[in-house]
Amino acid sequence: MIGIDYLLDTNAILYFLSGNECMEPYVSGKIAYSIISEMELLSYTKISYDEEEIIKRFLKKNISVSISEEVKKRTIQIRKKYNIKLPDAIIAASAIENNLVFLTADLGFAKVKELKLELIKP
Repeated sequence: MIGIDYLLDTNAILYFLSGNECMEPYVSGKIAYSIISEMELLSYTKISYDEEEIIKRFLKKNISVSISEEVKKRTIQIRKKYNIKLPDAIIAASAIENNLVFLTADLGFAKVKELKLELIKP
């Protein structure tokens, strides 16, 4: 996606929202997120009203990446090849198909060789 610098994993979004210094180098970049991350963030059972509002504001300010036909096909390939959880495969496929640098603290993504992976250390 032209003009977008990073696709953030769900954990990276949480670090971003909490002001964790590991996200400092990325705060000025143009950010995207997968709709899977949106669902993960907003479906947490113990989320407070204030936390939900903060997340919704973040989501509204940034760019959502949907599941296109290409992302769907790539997800299937990734899941077969690397045997990772379906939500993670969708998020990885979203980054790959949109040619985005993927920010995460999850070392499990390192095995997905097609990713432009940038690991963050909280």
